Amino acid sequence: MMSEVLSTEERFLIAELLHLIGNYLSFRIIMVKYTVKVFTGEMLHAGTLNSVYVKLVGTKGESKRVLIPKTAYQGSMIEHNVSCPSSLGPLEFVVLDTESYALLAYINDNWFCSKVVVTTPEGHTASFPCYRWISGYERLVFREATGKLIFNETCPEAIEERKKELQSRHEVYRWSIYAEGLPQIMKADSASDLPAEVRFSFTKDLEFKFTLAEALLGLNLLTLSTNKEQWKSLDELSHVFNRHKTDVYDYVEKNWKEDEFFGYQLLNGLNPMMIHRCSKLPENFPVTEDMVKASLFGKSLVAEIRKGNIFLVDYKRLHGVTANVINGKQHFLAAPLCLLYVTPEDKLIPIAIQLKQDPGEDNPIFLPTDSEYDWLLAKIFVRNADFAEHELNFHLLRTHLLAEVFALSTLRNLPMVHPIYKLLISHSRYTLQINTLARQSLISDNGIITENASIGGTGMMEFLKNAMASLTYSSLCMPEDITARGLESIPNFFYRDDGLRLWDIVHRFVQKMIGHYYTCDSDVQKDSELQNWIKEIFFHGFLAETSTGYTFLI
Repeated sequence: MMSEVLSTEERFLIAELLHLIGNYLSFRIIMVKYTVKVFTGEMLHAGTLNSVYVKLVGTKGESKRVLIPKTAYQGSMIEHNVSCPSSLGPLEFVVLDTESYALLAYINDNWFCSKVVVTTPEGHTASFPCYRWISGYERLVFREATGKLIFNETCPEAIEERKKELQSRHEVYRWSIYAEGLPQIMKADSASDLPAEVRFSFTKDLEFKFTLAEALLGLNLLTLSTNKEQWKSLDELSHVFNRHKTDVYDYVEKNWKEDEFFGYQLLNGLNPMMIHRCSKLPENFPVTEDMVKASLFGKSLVAEIRKGNIFLVDYKRLHGVTANVINGKQHFLAAPLCLLYVTPEDKLIPIAIQLKQDPGEDNPIFLPTDSEYDWLLAKIFVRNADFAEHELNFHLLRTHLLAEVFALSTLRNLPMVHPIYKLLISHSRYTLQINTLARQSLISDNGIITENASIGGTGMMEFLKNAMASLTYSSLCMPEDITARGLESIPNFFYRDDGLRLWDIVHRFVQKMIGHYYTCDSDVQKDSELQNWIKEIFFHGFLAETSTGYTFLI
């Protein structure tokens, strides 16, 4: 009856409408939903006004590129549902990119994405760490958080993405020769040349500059930063740090001249890395029994050496190094040897000091029985040499420059999904920027150390090359270093006691994590990314010197 009432055109429209309703209902039944949560970093300027797009890629397919219709403000979490005709299978990638609004197209509004968390239709949660700055129109692919070695990859697309990630990193992170005979560095003329993800955050940058400005302001107020006049007495030193005195500072100021505190500093002070047990007197340090008899309370030097109570610090790497000229005045660099004794009360005291390496009439051995200021001056030269060793060898070379080698090789050879990358990357945060700044302001031609330290100038590079030539891998490993220096039982060595506990904690954690991914030696050998990582460290950091005990094959 209705067909007689409705016209042919009306019947056609109804049929079309029913067809569309059927398709819609079918679509609603088949489509599955993924809940996507996108987290923006907490640092200043981490948010963006750009449009954020996301695409999910699984083992069984991929979603469409979907706009998240919310603004990614600093510290925010924005949530959106992504619908797909069917399950994508285990999720492998999240693809993120941004586009500027038409009115803001001329602004490159960078965005720092912390992570993306996806809840699947099956109720599983997959996390995708990002921790990257994303520029407008930049497409970045992030892997699911579970660490995975390259030989365990089963998805061809995943292997290809690993290769693409490392290829792009090789273009950005490049090696450069800092100086012949020293570890190579990141190729960057200034901190602004570094990629955004390894530069200071806006907050960190402000904090760094404020701290520096505050320190320089304090020095300027005291007219010390530009003062070229000599101090008239040691007491004037008390005015240098009068703005930030502590109980420890007060104790040092009162006791720095004492022999017991001098020995204590070699164990637990700025540089506990030089002292070692003396099993035999060096031929160029002709200390006699008579010289030290009073300091040994009448005991025999030979007998105390046998008992393990005699220790030595030898600054031979400073021998022949050119001393700096500061404000037109030639400075002097000692390369001293200092003999020390552990007393029956377990106190470490200096008993003989020679300021130069070659013995002779012009190079006397100073003793505690000498005049007060002769002995004090000899100890001051030892402390000055100790500063040079600490600042340039154990701090600059072994900490900063070698850390840069490991950081750069990690960025060049290990993709984000690699477990060793995940283990190391947070520990090398800001390494590249702080080193770049140091090369600009501290050890450049007009740097603070170059112009104001006795080890500055041409002598700085001479000494660094001496230090590099004597570097061994085992000396970087605390347990081996303590044993090699014979310091297992010396009393009151808190650097050893506390340091070995911390070493053990870190070692056990790393050992368990590595053992989880590498079950046998062959796993290590067939990890091509790991082998490339080690190879670059050997050639660019240890300069292919097998004498260091470091190898590029493991």
